[in-house]
Amino acid sequence: MQEWYRSRALYDGVMKLVKSHRFDEALELVEKIPDNKVKSMALNQIVVELVKAGEDYSKALTRAIEAAMNVTGQNESTKTLMGLAFDLLELGMVDDALKIAEYISDLSNRAKVEAEVALKLAEKGEVAQAMEIIENILDEDVKTWATSRLANKL
Repeated sequence: MQEWYRSRALYDGVMKLVKSHRFDEALELVEKIPDNKVKSMALNQIVVELVKAGEDYSKALTRAIEAAMNVTGQNESTKTLMGLAFDLLELGMVDDALKIAEYISDLSNRAKVEAEVALKLAEKGEVAQAMEIIENILDEDVKTWATSRLANKL
């Protein structure tokens, strides 16, 4: 319990640094968070804010993916990775969202991210690339859903 309270306090500190655009200090402080799930959440927020600020986020993204992979339990790891992928997708970072999907071991959830990436590409007029992604989706239900949604967007 002590570890969780310490983690939350450090998370709050990291978020204050991020809101002040003190990203380097936030990236240093985040490493002191003992709870992997809280650390992963903090890194995800740092990545999102770096993208919004137009800063280089590549190293933070790598750290965020690694932290998510270290979260105990496949479900928690998957949720963390999906959250980051969808946050990046909202910010237009399609390639990064697709890259994150590769780390999701649960095929159904990976497929959901891939489908949303494909639909985002279709919205941008990149229908051929969207279809290619949909064709490679391994979950047949999600593939069918994505194909239907794509047809409605055309």
